[in-house]
Amino acid sequence: MLRRIITLTAIFLVALPSTVFAQGRSFIRDTEIEETLHLYAEPIFKAAGLDPRGVSVYIISDASLNAFVAGGQKLFINTGLLLKAQTPEQVMGVIAHETGHIAGGHLSRVHDQLRNASAISILSTIVGVAAGVAAGRADVGTAAVLGGQNVAERNFLAYSRTQESSADQAGVNFLTEAGITSRGLMEFMETLEGQELLSTARQDPYLRSHPLTTERVDFLENYVANSSLKTTKVDPALYERHDRMRAKLYAFTNHIRNTLRVYPETDTSISGRYARAIAYYRDSQIDPAMKIIDGLIAEEPENAYFAELKGQVLLEFGKATEAAPPLRKAVELSKGAPLIRLLLAHALIESSDSAALPEAKENLLGVLAVERSNTSAWRFRAIIENRLGNEGEASLSQAEYSLLTGDREAAKYHAVQADRKLEKGTATWQRAQDIIRATDPEDGKDKDKDKPK
Repeated sequence: MLRRIITLTAIFLVALPSTVFAQGRSFIRDTEIEETLHLYAEPIFKAAGLDPRGVSVYIISDASLNAFVAGGQKLFINTGLLLKAQTPEQVMGVIAHETGHIAGGHLSRVHDQLRNASAISILSTIVGVAAGVAAGRADVGTAAVLGGQNVAERNFLAYSRTQESSADQAGVNFLTEAGITSRGLMEFMETLEGQELLSTARQDPYLRSHPLTTERVDFLENYVANSSLKTTKVDPALYERHDRMRAKLYAFTNHIRNTLRVYPETDTSISGRYARAIAYYRDSQIDPAMKIIDGLIAEEPENAYFAELKGQVLLEFGKATEAAPPLRKAVELSKGAPLIRLLLAHALIESSDSAALPEAKENLLGVLAVERSNTSAWRFRAIIENRLGNEGEASLSQAEYSLLTGDREAAKYHAVQADRKLEKGTATWQRAQDIIRATDPEDGKDKDKDKPK
């Protein structure tokens, strides 16, 4: 069925082949979690003089505690860190520290390490995987480093103790400038301090790539003790968002038995009910899942993510027509969040209602206006354009999809088909020409190599 083309849940699990991640890790895309992390990070990035739109944050589905920056202004955070962080301030502290590495230019050391072949491989993997996440697929990036070459990874991503201290100092300054306590960063480092006596294999990856010293912990403790913000807490709404984020992540990444143990029926909080609804849904128990979701929607009718989850459950269980109304509501409430618009378009296509195709196309155009490299959007658009009888647009969309997924031969084939069907001189026709040139086997070769010297 069409809905099996990609794995779509309220959380998008962008699975990587086992050859890429030996431990079967994957990336996660979810509007609610991404928005929560954006709220955490934006004031810190601004305090550091960085454009929040220029820093990309990626979520790795990995239970270990880790976060790192690489490949430019790209911040990677493990789900294990988000699940273990008890407060928003702890995540903010880690973000501030990692921002210290970016602002301090510590990534410039990469240029020296690029002389090493393994470093080149690692950097290409980081960039490739980042492209895959942005595209909504993992197979865009094809290198195999982060999971399989652990030693090279640690060497490449490891910072010196001097750089770590510098990032700490920058991080607390950014937090203070943003009006956020550094207590969370201190608590995070104190948690890691207890692992120093463990064998390397038992330590969290964060400690292995970010050397911890007593002096660093002492610095943070002294800074917090003398800070006017030491007892300050962020907006209570962020605490609620944090609890919901953790509940959602836990339910999506654990077996239902574990979820019901951590979030038992006696837990009547919204986070507890949210986790149980997801657990039942993932266990194919649709009736109890829908009962909880409907209760959550009744309690918070303006919550886009509850409406999104309802639509997702209905879609996954073959009720695409019924899924469309809650997903339309979710799109409205989220102010057109791309991933939710993509999900709505998916439901409209799945409904097999030809009258719904223009609406589906409109939503996909909205997705591509924000995320032009979203391969799923191009794949769905190719289907819609074909059903609408727009053969040229269908071929061009398929060419875009093939180009993004690395199939240059298919991209050229479909671009040539688009060239024949589109009106010459139009923007879409010109784009087909661009793809044809980009996939030319001779493209990129040194045209002057045979010229006489």
